[in-house]
Amino acid sequence: MIDIPSPAVAVVGRHNSGKTTLVCKVIAELVARGNDVGSVKHHHHGNFEIDVPGKDSYRHREAGASETVIASPGLVARIKTIHEELECAQIVATMPGHDIVIVEGYRKSGLPTIEVMRAANASDSNVARAFLEGARSGASLGTDFVQESRGEYAFVLDADVQSRMPTSSTIAIVSDIPEAIEAAGIYGIPVFALDDVSSICDYLEASFLRPKISVVIQAGGESRRMGQSKALVPFDGRPLICRLIDRLSPVADELIITTNEADKLSFLDELYPELGIRLVPDLHDDRGALPGLHTALSAATYDYVAVVACDMLFASPRLVVAEATAMKESGAAIVVPVNKHGFEPFHAMYRREACLPAIEDMLARGDKRAQAFFDSVDVRHFTQAEVLLAEPMGGCFANANTPDELRAWEDALMEI
Repeated sequence: MIDIPSPAVAVVGRHNSGKTTLVCKVIAELVARGNDVGSVKHHHHGNFEIDVPGKDSYRHREAGASETVIASPGLVARIKTIHEELECAQIVATMPGHDIVIVEGYRKSGLPTIEVMRAANASDSNVARAFLEGARSGASLGTDFVQESRGEYAFVLDADVQSRMPTSSTIAIVSDIPEAIEAAGIYGIPVFALDDVSSICDYLEASFLRPKISVVIQAGGESRRMGQSKALVPFDGRPLICRLIDRLSPVADELIITTNEADKLSFLDELYPELGIRLVPDLHDDRGALPGLHTALSAATYDYVAVVACDMLFASPRLVVAEATAMKESGAAIVVPVNKHGFEPFHAMYRREACLPAIEDMLARGDKRAQAFFDSVDVRHFTQAEVLLAEPMGGCFANANTPDELRAWEDALMEI
């Protein structure tokens, strides 16, 4: 089981600000667009009861069970006694695999935060006025005006208003209050109308959604040193390509195999009907690493493309996830592992839209080296320490080029 971290955004607001209504509409719209959405609701009262008194599961806990799982076809719930409130980040970490998690509440979570302010709510109007005054005074977003009231800022906020002000984590304002809208403009924060759910979801999809990944396994054709196609060479009782599919498919939103032997790999449709594997021929007649990368990126549907050679026996899905995370955080066009041997371009992550033009330019110049275009785009080096953090067992780049090497790896696996 590979845990793919879920990105999360918090929607916050004062009591009766309309945040619950907005959260429900946003979740419904994101799901209607085909996204997998998780949610977290912060409850301020420590004595509320999730389970229903009198039910069997409630009686289990009443009898002293510290953790109870309630399971039925299609649903499961886990109720656990804890001795202190969990941090929001801890909760989100237990919810992997979602395209996004929408959190209601948790203003101090440190998550990117969308602030809801509604004119009909007097408390919101008070905060909006203070928000604007702070913006006009030139204060940075999240300034503690209670602490600064004797300093350069002439106005004074009471602690209650300060505790409910937008913070440095605020990424957007949803409001119909003119003061809040003006303040957001001064700070350069996006503003949305209370009923503009579609635009809010557009913003979330563009900025925070988990990027979908096309995984491309390169299995071009017959290998001279192996004496046959590496994809079809037996390993551990099955064609080698099956090992790669089993390892990488859990992190693939799309799985592509580049091959000039599609007829010989047609059995994969029957073996993996649920994966919708696409078999794509090389775009170029001439062999070479860069033409192969061009085929891989041209075939991909999504902008994040993990390219892995089919002879990498220990190709790591965890490394793919770590590379995607690094790409999202850095904005780089390539995230490529680097070690004492140099780059590992065939277990790397490429941003399709950024890399294709640079690749095509190098191909036009006749350069077929995999890293020929690296100087033309933003490259994020993924260090050996980072690789080992993602995959502590290491060995991600081990490959086999001859039957003897393959047998040696097979024997080594049997001894583990």
